Amino acid sequence: MFEIPETHPRYGSLMKREKLVAGIEAGITSKQGLIAHGRGEAFDYLIGEGTLNSARRATEVAASLLLVAKKPVISVNGNVAALVPKEIVELSELIKAPLEVNIFYRTEERVRKIKGHLEKQGAGKVLGAKADARIPGIEHERAKVDREGIYSADVVLAPLEDGDRCEALVAMGKRVITIDLNPLSRTSRHATVSIVDDVERAIKNIISVVKEKKGKKEGEKKLAVVVGGYNNKTNLREVIEEIVNRLKEEELILMR
Repeated sequence: MFEIPETHPRYGSLMKREKLVAGIEAGITSKQGLIAHGRGEAFDYLIGEGTLNSARRATEVAASLLLVAKKPVISVNGNVAALVPKEIVELSELIKAPLEVNIFYRTEERVRKIKGHLEKQGAGKVLGAKADARIPGIEHERAKVDREGIYSADVVLAPLEDGDRCEALVAMGKRVITIDLNPLSRTSRHATVSIVDDVERAIKNIISVVKEKKGKKEGEKKLAVVVGGYNNKTNLREVIEEIVNRLKEEELILMR
């Protein structure tokens, strides 16, 4: 990995890119994943490279939903495995949810490498190699899922998800939590809960909220109230309002 001084003004952003490049070299991330990351990074500029209030609300709902789930599963693609492997392993243990490798540019070798990478970070049960079931209505490789995992889950945390698969999972009756920097994407619009934030910030925030709620021993009724009072479309509108207001503030700064 290329050494970048922490004093560099774009240190965080450049380190993410280095992690993805290292992921490609390790056979974990696809080259196409770099394009997807760059597209998301553009939206990160628009939100100010920080967590919006709307994202914090969505994060609280997501944490509550994961804690009340009967069978939660965390879906892992190449970019997620490269950027937040330790964090998703920690979250997996906190909420007792297995990790499942699910990738668009699927080869059995890539699945094995991602699985091995997660296990090196301490992951226990990593699904995805078996892929003995399919999501209805999807023809590409991400339709392949584990019958014990995503296929039978009631709640799926799917960071950096494809829009068509998100829609298909919801159609199956699952509640889907996504992390996507684009509030206008099909993924954000079709998800049960859309966290419009950078994946590193979002996963760390989910972990923090889960720990807080577990520490307070919040019961299922209280968690269910948090989930029941949430409207994803309303929250996405608030995301866009926050972006617009921020851009107006930036415009005023430039006019001075």
